[in-house]
Amino acid sequence: MVNRMRSTRSHTNNRRSHHALDAMRLSKCSNCGAAHRSHAICMNCGSYNGRKVLDLAAKATAKAKKAEVKKAA
Repeated sequence: MVNRMRSTRSHTNNRRSHHALDAMRLSKCSNCGAAHRSHAICMNCGSYNGRKVLDLAAKATAKAKKAEVKKAA
C-alpha cells in the first residue's frame, strides 16, 4: 500500500525533536570532591553516600599484578 499523505521533512523533524540526548548530570563526591554520576560509586575514591564501598587501591594493585603475570608468560 502506498502512503497517501507523505510526511514532510519538517514534520518528521518536529516529531523527533525530543530524541536529542541530554548531558550527563554529575554530582560532587562528599569524600574527595570529584565529579561522579548521581547514585553511583565515585570512581576516584570508591565511596558512596559517605561510606567506603570499593578499595580501589587494592583493585589497582591486583590489576597491575595480573598484567605483570600476563607479561611474564
